[in-house]
Amino acid sequence: MSAEATNPATPGPTTAPGSRKRARPRLDLRRLGRAALLGPATRDRLPDAIGHVAEAHRGHHPDADLEPLRRAYVLAESSHRGQMRKSGEPYITHPLAVTLILAQLGAETTTLTASLLHDTVEDTDVTLEQVRTEFGDDVCYLVDGVTKLEKVDYGAAAEPETFRKMLVATGNDVRVMAIKLADRLHNMRTLGVMRPEKQARIAKVTRDVLIPLAERLGVQALKTELEDLVFAILHPQEYAEVKELIATKAKAGGDPLADISEEVRGVLRDAGIAAEVLIRPRHFVSVHRAHRKRGELRPADFGRLLVLVHEDADCYGVLGELHTCFTPVVSEFKDFIALPKFNLYQSLHTAVARADGEVAEVLIRTHQMHQVAEAGVVALRNPYAPPPEEQPADGERADPTRPGWLSRLLDWQQAAPDSDTFWSTLREDLAQDREIAVYRPDGGTLGLPAGASCVDAAYAQYGEDAHACIGARVNGRLATLGTVLRDGDTVQLLMAQDPASGPARDWLDHARTPAARIAIRRWLSTHSAPATGSPAPAAPDPAPVTVPAATQRPQVSAALRPAAADVVADREGASVRLAGCCTPVPPDEITGFTVRGGVVTVHRVGCPTVARMTEVGRPEVGVRWGDATECRVTLIAESFGRQHLLADLTEAIALEGAAIISATVEPPSQQRVRHTYTLQLPDAGELPGLMRAMRNVPGVYDVTRAEGRAAAAR
Repeated sequence: MSAEATNPATPGPTTAPGSRKRARPRLDLRRLGRAALLGPATRDRLPDAIGHVAEAHRGHHPDADLEPLRRAYVLAESSHRGQMRKSGEPYITHPLAVTLILAQLGAETTTLTASLLHDTVEDTDVTLEQVRTEFGDDVCYLVDGVTKLEKVDYGAAAEPETFRKMLVATGNDVRVMAIKLADRLHNMRTLGVMRPEKQARIAKVTRDVLIPLAERLGVQALKTELEDLVFAILHPQEYAEVKELIATKAKAGGDPLADISEEVRGVLRDAGIAAEVLIRPRHFVSVHRAHRKRGELRPADFGRLLVLVHEDADCYGVLGELHTCFTPVVSEFKDFIALPKFNLYQSLHTAVARADGEVAEVLIRTHQMHQVAEAGVVALRNPYAPPPEEQPADGERADPTRPGWLSRLLDWQQAAPDSDTFWSTLREDLAQDREIAVYRPDGGTLGLPAGASCVDAAYAQYGEDAHACIGARVNGRLATLGTVLRDGDTVQLLMAQDPASGPARDWLDHARTPAARIAIRRWLSTHSAPATGSPAPAAPDPAPVTVPAATQRPQVSAALRPAAADVVADREGASVRLAGCCTPVPPDEITGFTVRGGVVTVHRVGCPTVARMTEVGRPEVGVRWGDATECRVTLIAESFGRQHLLADLTEAIALEGAAIISATVEPPSQQRVRHTYTLQLPDAGELPGLMRAMRNVPGVYDVTRAEGRAAAAR
C-alpha cells in the first residue's frame, strides 16, 4: 500500500481508448491534493476533498448517511498529514483515490469508510482499538484485514503471510478483498516513479494473485485495467505494438460498429424491445489476445456491441431478433444467463454478420447483470445479510459473497505447512481460471477446476478420509481415479472398508487441486519407507493436522499460527500469539513484544528475534505460562544408523503418550541419520521427559528442538 507512489505521467493503459473506465473521468491528483490541503470542513458539511466521493456514492446509494465518511476523512487527513508520496503528492490522495474507485463500483458506506482509513493503522499512530471505538467492529475488521504484517516479525514470509491473513479475513467479509483490489489498482496506476525491478516485482504479484482474485470475485472493471497496467510493465514491446494497432485504427476512421449499432437499434425498436445499445472498446490485453488468435484484425474487432435491457426475458428476445435479421455465427454463441460463470457473471454472447461480411460480437444482458459484471461481489454485498454460518450450504451459490472456490481455498491454506508452500500453491491454484460443476448421487454439487480428476473429487467430498478411496463410477460406469471429469458429470466414489488404506504415489499425477495434493503428500511423507534401509515400522496412526479456524468477528486480529490459550500477558485484553520462529512451549523461559494490531508475540528468551526487537527499541511485555495444556513441537533426533532404529524411536515416543503428526528421515551421511518429528503432547510439561526417553534409545546421541524454518513448517 504505502510502498507504491504516485506518477503523474502514468503511461498508455490509463488513457487508452480500450479501457472500460473511460466513461468515468478521473479526478486529477494535483487537484485532489490541493483540496486535501484545504483541511477539514466545518462539522455541518463534507470536506471539499471528498465531495467527488460523496457524489459517486450517492449515485448508487441516494439515501446513504455521509457522516461516517466525513469523520473518517478527518481522521485520515490528520493522521497522514505531513506524509508525502514519492511523487510529492500529499499521502491522503491515495486513500481518497482508492475510495473513489470503490464508490464508482457501488460499494456501501462501511466499505468506503474503511477504505479512507485503510492505511492509518499501518502507517500512522492510529490503532485498531481507536478505529473500533470511533467506527465500530465492521470498519475495524476491514481495516485490520488489509493491514500488512510487519517484516520485523515475519521477515521474507511477510508478503505471503499478509495475503494469507487477507484471504482468511475475506472468508468472513469479502469487502476486505474489494478494498485490497482498489488499493492495488491505484498503486499500479501510479507505479512509474518506482525502480524498474520493483515495478516488475509488484506487477508479477498483481498478475499471479490479484488479477485472478478480481476475476474470481467478478470485479471486471478492476481486473481489465489491472491487466493493461501489468501488460505495459511486463511486456512493453507487445504493449507498444497493440498501442500502435489501436492508433492506426483510430486514424483510419469509419468504425463499422457504429453502423451496425444503428442497425441493431432499428431492429429492436421495430420489435418493441426497449434497449440501450453501446459500443464497448476492447482493452489492450483483449486486443492483444484477439490479434494473436485471428492474425490481422478487422475494424470491427477492436470492440463489441453491448445491449442492455430491463428483464431477463428481453435478453432472449434481443437474441432472437438479431439471429433473425442478421446471420448468426453459431460457434460464438454462449448462454451465461442459464448457466452463469462461477464468478456470478451473466450475459448472452453471440456474433452476427451483415450481408457485406462484417462481423460484430454482441453481449446481451440486463442492467443488473451489467452492474454485477463490472463490480462483481462489490455490487451484491449486503452488509445486513446473515453471517455465512447461518446461511444454507446446499450449493456453490448459497452465499454469493462467499463462493465455493473461496471456501475451498481457505480449507487447503490451513494445511499448507509453511509460507513458501502456501505462496506457490496459491499462485498455482489461482492460475486455474475455469471451474466445472460435478454432481454427487445424493444431489450435492462439487465445484472443481477444469481438468480435475476423480482424485480431486474424492478429497473435495471427504477430505483426508479420501485416502481410503479405491475407485469411482462416473455417470454410472466404473472409472479409474485418474479419470478426468467434465462439467455436469455425476461421480460416485467407492471407499475401502479398511481404514488403513492410503493413496498411491501416482495419485499426485492426477491431482489438480491443492487440497488433494497437500493431503496426498502429507500421507506419503509419513508412510514412506525409512532411508536407512530397514523396513518401515508399525508406527501409531498419525493424528490429523489441525489448524485453527479463521478468527471470527468481532475479534479482529486474526492470528495465523496457533494462539497460546495457556500464556498470560501483562497487558489486559491483549491477544497472544506464539512466535513461529522459535515455537516456545512450557517450561521455556519466554518474553513478549507488541506488534501491529496490539497482538503480543511470545518468543523464547534465546530467540534471535528477541535481540533484533531489542535493538530497534521495541519494549518487552511481561508474559508467563499459565496452566500447561497440550502442545505441538518439532524435535530433531541425531543418531548412528542401525537396523530397527526408527521402530525403536517411534515406540519410545508412543510410550510417552505423544502422537506423531509427521516424521521424516534424511538419507544417511557418514553413518549418521537425522530424524525430524512433529509431535502432539497432551501436556507441555511432559516435553523434557519425552526428549530424555528419545535420547535413551540406543544409537541416538542428541535430541533438540527445531527452530526457524523447520519449526515453522509444522
